[in-house]
Amino acid sequence: MSRTRIIKGLRGLLLLALVGQAEAAAPAKPNAGTSAHALAQRIDALIEQSRSSKDVTPAPLADDAEFLRRAYLDLTGLIPSADTAANFLASRDPHKRAKLIDERLASPDYGKHQAETWETLLMVRDSTNRRLKSEPFVEWLKTRFNENQPWNRLVNDLLTVTGTQGDSGAATFFIALRTPDKLNDQVCRLFLGVRLECAQCHDHPFAPWKRKDYWSMAAFFSKVRAGGKKVGKGEPEVVNESGKEKKAPLPDSALNLAPKFLGADQPKLSASEPYRPALAQWMTNPENPFFARAMVNRTWAQFFARGIVEPVDNLSADPTGEPELLKELTAEFTKSGFDLKYLIGAICNSQAYQRASGAASEGNSPDEHFARMAIKPLTPEQLYDSLAIVLGHKGETPKEARKAAKEQAIKYEPKSLRAKFIAFFDVPDGADPTEYGTGIPQVLQLMNSPEMNKGSVLLDDALATSRTPAQAVDRLYLATLSRYPSKAERTRIEAFLHQSTRTST
Repeated sequence: MSRTRIIKGLRGLLLLALVGQAEAAAPAKPNAGTSAHALAQRIDALIEQSRSSKDVTPAPLADDAEFLRRAYLDLTGLIPSADTAANFLASRDPHKRAKLIDERLASPDYGKHQAETWETLLMVRDSTNRRLKSEPFVEWLKTRFNENQPWNRLVNDLLTVTGTQGDSGAATFFIALRTPDKLNDQVCRLFLGVRLECAQCHDHPFAPWKRKDYWSMAAFFSKVRAGGKKVGKGEPEVVNESGKEKKAPLPDSALNLAPKFLGADQPKLSASEPYRPALAQWMTNPENPFFARAMVNRTWAQFFARGIVEPVDNLSADPTGEPELLKELTAEFTKSGFDLKYLIGAICNSQAYQRASGAASEGNSPDEHFARMAIKPLTPEQLYDSLAIVLGHKGETPKEARKAAKEQAIKYEPKSLRAKFIAFFDVPDGADPTEYGTGIPQVLQLMNSPEMNKGSVLLDDALATSRTPAQAVDRLYLATLSRYPSKAERTRIEAFLHQSTRTST
């Protein structure tokens, strides 16, 4: 048998299989409960109540293989190993899905995946901050997600940070955005679920928010500065605010207004004191009508590729979807003390999350009362890390690392292979998470780049002399698709191997 022919023939399977999640298969039994099981049942009851009046038939539950791959990617950004997949599929434990969810939430990879997701959302890259390192911010976020720091406390610490990136990685957020309008846009969109930027320059006759609302909120950031230094020149810092500090620059469209909470009262603030702590206290208060609701809806969208209501970041604009479900989950998330792992555990234990991604009743789309799970292409981070698992790459050689560092110093490009890969495969914020957002250059990169053609630990393992061809095929499928091949797939692959053997003799 020609090993070279086998590697070339199977490489397409290994790479292209990782572009999307596994397809649907036979239904399985519901999992047993966890500490979030009661809330998961309530999720399903509310969705069923809404669905029954619309004559929508849901898809069956996903089989164990589809669920396993989905949970690993959604919770930790990785595919499971071949051994993990084999053991999970062989297990007869009726509680294995709930246990898997708990195990993934407790994994250090959970915090890393959440940190990279939120770093991408919070940092808007442009020509002014392209040199700014994001690693301190990712590390700061990762630690807090893994510790399951309450969401209101995490946001409070982020909004009130001072000092340099060395003092706190959270300072990266303010150093990257720098101006009150940019900060206001991101804070309102991500933490309040309100797109306020449309009111920056004019009053729209049909929009609920006006220019005065925009600039009254932006005024909370009017005294914060990133040290007055250009990013990349020295070490910028978020300075302590006082009445003596020079106010941050504002665009020509700005209104000179006093700080005022969105849709609420104007606080009594001293000109000699910082404004951000007052904003953070109001925003993260359990009585805030925006804060918990925005996080619940965005978290749901992270797992379902769409919010409970849409648009996901503009909940004030006549939202469509399941408002009763959003209301109840918001209440429970608040009661839990803004416990994000509890919320995610409830979502993942629901039948809604565990439904197959194949077609539901004819004519139904995944948007119709969550009748089936949408298929999501892998993010750049998921794709790179999963390929690293399959290909067995252990990182750059010292020579490659030195070369990358030199390029970084000259061109300010991402310095690691992983960072370069993510930048090349990146898609714009707001892109449809169910669409493959890149194109031919990225496909050619997967096919032809040296990193993708260095051989594979997986192939070495699968083609070990102790394994039969059938066992080798099983191993390849478990490692790449987290399942065993179908009868038709097995026949096709074994025929390919047989033809390769004949050609090489």
